[in-house]
Amino acid sequence: MTDENVDLEVRLEEQEAFEPPESFVEQANVSDEGIYEEFEENWPECWERAADMLEWDEEYDDVLVDDDAPFYEWFTGGRLNASANCLDRHVEAGRGDSVAIEWEGELGETRTYTYDDLLEEVEEFAATLRDLGVEEDDVVTLYMPMIPELPIAMLACARLGAPHSVVFAGFSADALATRMNSADSEYLVTCDGYYRRGDALDHIEKANEGLAGVDHEVSDVVVVDRLGDELEHSLSDNQHDYDELVAEYAGASVEPVSRDAEDMLFLMYTSGTTGKPKGVKHTTGGYLSYAAWTSHAVLDIEADDTYWCSADIGWITGHSYIVYGPLALGTTSVMYEGTPDYPEKDRMWEIVEKNDVDIFYTAPTAIRAFMKWGAEYPQGYDLSSLRLLGTVGEPINPRAWKWYYKHIGNEECPIVDTWWQTETGGMMITTLPGVGTMKPGSAGPPLPGIDGRIVDVDGNRVEPGNAGYLTVDQPWPGMLRTLYQNDDRFIEEYWSEYSDPDSDEWVYFPEDGAKIDDDGYITVLGRVDDVINVSGHRLGTMEIESAIVGVEGVAEAAVVGGDHEVKGEAVYVYAITEDGYEEGDELEERVVEGVLESIGPIAKPEEVIFTPELPKTRSGKIMRRLLEDIASGNELGNTSTLRNPEIVDDIAAQVDSD
Repeated sequence: MTDENVDLEVRLEEQEAFEPPESFVEQANVSDEGIYEEFEENWPECWERAADMLEWDEEYDDVLVDDDAPFYEWFTGGRLNASANCLDRHVEAGRGDSVAIEWEGELGETRTYTYDDLLEEVEEFAATLRDLGVEEDDVVTLYMPMIPELPIAMLACARLGAPHSVVFAGFSADALATRMNSADSEYLVTCDGYYRRGDALDHIEKANEGLAGVDHEVSDVVVVDRLGDELEHSLSDNQHDYDELVAEYAGASVEPVSRDAEDMLFLMYTSGTTGKPKGVKHTTGGYLSYAAWTSHAVLDIEADDTYWCSADIGWITGHSYIVYGPLALGTTSVMYEGTPDYPEKDRMWEIVEKNDVDIFYTAPTAIRAFMKWGAEYPQGYDLSSLRLLGTVGEPINPRAWKWYYKHIGNEECPIVDTWWQTETGGMMITTLPGVGTMKPGSAGPPLPGIDGRIVDVDGNRVEPGNAGYLTVDQPWPGMLRTLYQNDDRFIEEYWSEYSDPDSDEWVYFPEDGAKIDDDGYITVLGRVDDVINVSGHRLGTMEIESAIVGVEGVAEAAVVGGDHEVKGEAVYVYAITEDGYEEGDELEERVVEGVLESIGPIAKPEEVIFTPELPKTRSGKIMRRLLEDIASGNELGNTSTLRNPEIVDDIAAQVDSD
């Protein structure tokens, strides 16, 4: 490393705040810091700004109706169609030749859809679904990987006024059956298979297994042929080949169904504390306006951009920031089918250069992997088209933030570190890139119009510098309306902790811990149940993990609590080293020292275990429960939901041998 690079690394390491470049501010969609005061003084009418980003069939009467809080209603009386807002209006405005979706297959195939193309295919599939019997308000389940037919099916459902329920393709057959049963869904759109790391995976067999567990009659199943000759499969009587069906409706025209703003657009199932998935209900007007506004204000998306969110559409991030938000703004949205390291670890940067991507939105998990692989991979490509970077899914530690800023953004791209949930529908806490100073590791202030607070156990605001619990004290347009067919659970899960129904004061509690600084910047510390109780002191795992990943040589870490005779619980660390660094006593000492310096002796790790991998679900979440079992010497639980189940036994054997 040259002396110049060493100096740069030292400066970045010490720097605690970063200003957006003037060149970015000059072109930003939002650059006036007065927007915060404007939204506060003009709430809730301030949200008309979001509604105005859409085209309405009938104008709404009221921005917000709160007569039956917390069952808030947004843009009441208004009518619109999400599919028409994402497609028809751009075509009618003369932008049909503009690219809507740029798809990159894992094996190197590409497909380009202009807005004309996408509208044509959506109408053809909408006609297909309508002929199969799909009607307004029927829930259609979509069990598909990252192929273009997934957003086509979503927009076709929206066109018909039929809510869709997307099930992540990596989920099990049981997960599919559970979600179809909960939604009482009689229609399924799936595929024969897809590619992962070059291998053809049989998906239809898993789908059929799931269908066998559905407790009601499934009328029709549509199967997309992704693998061609790679996989021979026969369809049963109620199963139809996608291409054959659509061919029958070539050139079909389907008028978009005008939906009430409060009509359901989709269901998204998310895990619950009871173990039973929760069906989060999002509506047409509020959700779509919020997805569009946050895409405009936070991601700075313009119609002539090429924008890439690397999430999977099977999760809410893909709904809001691959499909609905970007397409509502008429931009080009990149979709990638595969993994970041196939066929080589430079795959992401190859796609950025090839497509001249302007805005890149990815997860800290991916960034840590990029760090581990090394800066030589992005350095081999021209990433100068990038003007904005974003992170989503979990808090990002300062070291990873600065690596992302330097090696991907060349210190010229602002980074938006976004906190939000399936339930919020869109971003809630982050900087506006054309307005706010960036602080690595801190998401930022609540967005304009979002009343985010950090409170103690009694609901009182904490002083800056202290940790507490994140709450939201006012509704917002993108919020979930309820849990599907379970209003009681909706109130219990999200509103019971800090609300006072007798005073009609409703406070949303996302169950995240956080701390706030003197500037009102919020650092999210993780779920409140992700805590370790050491000698009566509650320690957030996220804060400890951030300290560990801040140690040079550590690429990723998971922290759990394990049984301890004296302390009750002790801190156990599982760490992955970066390429070029060796496991051993020296690195272990630096990990312990990093925790002591960042948090204090109370958080000193009982043991540091180095491992080549961490047990992760197919969605990329670390399965800390299994690591807790290993730390406490308990019998290991079910590993069937992991993408790498073999690593659990390897870690357990290593711990036993120490």
